[in-house]
Amino acid sequence: MALPRDYAGQQCSLARALEVVGERWTLLIVRDALYGVRRFGDFARHLNIPRAVLTERLGSLTESGVLAGVSGSHGHTEYALTDKGIALWPVVRSLLAWGDQHYSETGGSRVFQHAADDGAVAGDGSCAVCGAIVPVREIIVSPGPALAARPDPDPVTVALARPHLLLEPIRTRAG
Repeated sequence: MALPRDYAGQQCSLARALEVVGERWTLLIVRDALYGVRRFGDFARHLNIPRAVLTERLGSLTESGVLAGVSGSHGHTEYALTDKGIALWPVVRSLLAWGDQHYSETGGSRVFQHAADDGAVAGDGSCAVCGAIVPVREIIVSPGPALAARPDPDPVTVALARPHLLLEPIRTRAG
């Protein structure tokens, strides 16, 4: 029996937020969208998520206004974060920092730097050089020490191995 998607009777903003992003795979889809993944096939390959589940999660995130379908370079629908989706960055960043602190022996799987001054972006979002809270569009993401090399990396993993600005669409094939 499937669990219900809502938290009936809960008058709590956390419960409402979990109704949008609390299902399995959902935050990983948001994370990858922040990293620049936009194409259905790229999400499917990189996350190794069943296509039916991905279809449902992308539909749910689109319906809730976290993602929007946009026309891609080849005329196919791609998925871009809306302002509401981009506003999830501090949550994702905090969960990444928490996971690095409590579940990684070798450091983070990704390193975040302030594009303006190359300062490391801490778990609280501040730049180690200038002290500012760095806006998501000014953060460069690069592979970190804990990112395990895959024996046969998919094209998304290869694309994400290159430093790039968050939200900048990655391209996994020509065009």
